[in-house]
Amino acid sequence: MSAARGSALGGKAAVAGIGATEFSKDSGRSELKLAVEAVHAALDDAGLAPSDVDGMVTFTMDTSPEITVAQAAGIGELSFFSRVHYGGGAACATVQQAAMAVATGVAEVVVCYRAFNERSGRRFGSGVQHREPSAEGVALGWSLPFGLLTPASWVAMAAQRYLHTYGLTPDAFAPVAVTGRRHAATNPAAYFHGKPITAADHAASRWIVEPLRLLDCCQETDGGQAVVVTTPERARDLRQRPVVVAAAAQGAGRAQEQMTSFYRDGLTGLPEMGVVARQLWDAGGLRPSDVDVAVLYDHFSPFVLMQLEEFGFCGRGEGSGFVAADALPLNTHGGQLGEAYLHGMNGIAEGVRQVRGTSVNQVDGAGCALVTAGTGVPTSGLLLTAD
Repeated sequence: MSAARGSALGGKAAVAGIGATEFSKDSGRSELKLAVEAVHAALDDAGLAPSDVDGMVTFTMDTSPEITVAQAAGIGELSFFSRVHYGGGAACATVQQAAMAVATGVAEVVVCYRAFNERSGRRFGSGVQHREPSAEGVALGWSLPFGLLTPASWVAMAAQRYLHTYGLTPDAFAPVAVTGRRHAATNPAAYFHGKPITAADHAASRWIVEPLRLLDCCQETDGGQAVVVTTPERARDLRQRPVVVAAAAQGAGRAQEQMTSFYRDGLTGLPEMGVVARQLWDAGGLRPSDVDVAVLYDHFSPFVLMQLEEFGFCGRGEGSGFVAADALPLNTHGGQLGEAYLHGMNGIAEGVRQVRGTSVNQVDGAGCALVTAGTGVPTSGLLLTAD
């Protein structure tokens, strides 16, 4: 993609509001109610009313459709509604969709949301229980019969190859888990608030699928998160400091499958995130040295290391040392390992807070945040900057 194409969206939309429910293991209410609570919280944060909204975006995996949420939230007419595929890979793309709608005048105030009872309801970590026939699902036929039934098992294949290629041990993943839990410990919204861990704790945690230990795997969470996107001009008149969408991108690599891309030329990187990285750097006119804080999708710790490498923050195989050295503020909300697993939407909220200057683990002078979505699947990313 050329810089001219990639830069067409930059600076034409801003995040004006963020809102969430509490993050729990048993919400005690429907996913629709969680979605409405998050939407109302985000609108209140922005200083907007439901009647101001004319667009909504969510995930295809969400059980609460845009129209149903709009009705339940007291939102009126919609001129734009959309969904994005591929689980956590959709997160930043919901904001990209909203930004495109705003930039082209299709809508003026778009709410992106995600809500689920992923702990008390359907648990992704329980593995594939049933799947409707589909062309995409055929690929799973090469993995499921041999016991690769869960996301952890799919990621473990790539993680094992990564360790072998670079001469590392499973301890290489510890810095990601320790960093996330350190930040979660000082975040009152985090499930693991007040509960930091050490590298020794990581090494002592039980195996889930070698080389992944329990502390390498994200939580299962009930909750909802919403983000309000509008024009920068409109955002400047609202309650919060605008956070500009400097760049937004989606990416799928060659030979891409949904978390089982085992037939690529190599398993030690994340080509889909490389596609996103190239677009973001070109579109935003920025480089790794310009990023003040990174909120990287951490459903499993090995893929955080690979993301750092795909974005050029460090060399191949050097991600663990980079994180251990605290070379870049990372997942300052605690990530999905420490705060909550909301398919990456809570990571977008943290990127917004950092640029606003309101994070509980605020990075001094943070003017640029990199946020990424799910890895191992077709994915997305954002560069968020101060207005």
